[in-house]
Amino acid sequence: MALTLAGLAAERPLGLRVLTGDDDLDRPIGWVHPTELTDPQAFLEGGELLLTTGLALDEETAPAYVRRLVAARVAGLGFGVGLSHAEVPRALVATAAEVGLPVLEVPRKTPFIAITRAVSRAVAADEYAATVRIGRAQQELTRTAVGKGGPAGVLRKLAKLVDGWVLLFERTTVTEAAPASARAYGEPLREELERLRTGTRVVSLDGQEVVLQTLDTGTRRVLAVGAPLDTAGRHIVNTAVSVLSLALEQDRAQAAARAALRTGLVELLVGGQAELALRVLTATGGEPPEPPWSVLVFLGPPAARRKLLGALEGELFAAKSGGSVVVFGPASVVEPAAGAALRIGGLHGGVAGPVAPGDFAAGLEQAELAAQAAEAGGKLLISAAEHTGRGLLSLIDPEVARVYGENLLAPLRRHDETGRGDLVDSLRCWLEHHGHWDVAAARLGVHRHTLRNRITKAQELLGRDLDSPGVRAELWVALQT
Repeated sequence: MALTLAGLAAERPLGLRVLTGDDDLDRPIGWVHPTELTDPQAFLEGGELLLTTGLALDEETAPAYVRRLVAARVAGLGFGVGLSHAEVPRALVATAAEVGLPVLEVPRKTPFIAITRAVSRAVAADEYAATVRIGRAQQELTRTAVGKGGPAGVLRKLAKLVDGWVLLFERTTVTEAAPASARAYGEPLREELERLRTGTRVVSLDGQEVVLQTLDTGTRRVLAVGAPLDTAGRHIVNTAVSVLSLALEQDRAQAAARAALRTGLVELLVGGQAELALRVLTATGGEPPEPPWSVLVFLGPPAARRKLLGALEGELFAAKSGGSVVVFGPASVVEPAAGAALRIGGLHGGVAGPVAPGDFAAGLEQAELAAQAAEAGGKLLISAAEHTGRGLLSLIDPEVARVYGENLLAPLRRHDETGRGDLVDSLRCWLEHHGHWDVAAARLGVHRHTLRNRITKAQELLGRDLDSPGVRAELWVALQT
């Protein structure tokens, strides 16, 4: 922290006495400048402690001299007594008190060089502390960026280093915030973000200084820092901008490479090179799913497909394949994949399997056909078995199919007519979603336990095992009539 007038006056060996400006002694001293000029404004930058013996000053010239120093924005005036003046001119003291200029009386025994040295030591210590602070901050930010923290970790570290809040924008949308409550500042900054094209902009938000700085990334990103920044703080923010730009571009490049790799693996599987595909997946750090696999295909708008890939990243094997998203793995992948698609909305999927890795191409084709049927029918998910079952209906006489359906489902319809539960609709939805409880329950708007109770009741009334694929197929055909 810079040496203030109060800190300098507190150094007893100097013997300084405060004559005016007690309320302004918290002013930092930028440097010390001894001069006997009556108008030194041209040689000052502001923030200096001016030292003089008043050689060219008297009671008449002192007031104008003081006003010139105020205009030059000096921090204060040190007046040496015992040489040109036995005491500080009364007119100078009175004017300084009037205009708010701190005046320190310097005794004859204290040479000006002693004051200069004291300030110089403080400035050097402050600069050293700032250099150390910047160096440590650079190391911490870099370690965070290359470690597990990533860009979000860099923001949290920066907020701590500058003792403020930090936002990362992609265009005008907040993508990261530290702390999380800082997201509230995103909307008030939108107009300023739209004005900023490149570089840095300092704005005021609720009386607080906010620095906006663009990042050097392919996508337009802006870092917002809400904190009073000194020189070291500005250096730290610049370091964070550089580190974030590099980390975000590396993330983008790595994500693109991972996506291309997964697409390539799907192409190898489709081409019948399952063994090679699994070797490549293992060699690149992936863990091949345990076969046999369920194969899912999701269709929908590009934005929805991108969101689905993002939602499944790191959780399931999901790849872009043409205009669809392909997911495969053990049967347990179906429910989380369908759940993610349901939350995102606008997606329609097909599921096939289980298939061996060598039969992946056939499973993918069946899933694609089922996905197209789901899209045409506005369904979330249709299994290949369901889609094939629908095709079989065209081979059955419509009247025969109707009678068959009425007889098979009669116990359920009689139950529903009593108002004790929607067994027919619940069964249809459950079969539509391949027997996945959470997805089907969410579609019906009931708790999964409620759905389980309904399906159990339907099984009792029908007297059939609903875990049997054949029974499910028969019921599905009956529900289509």
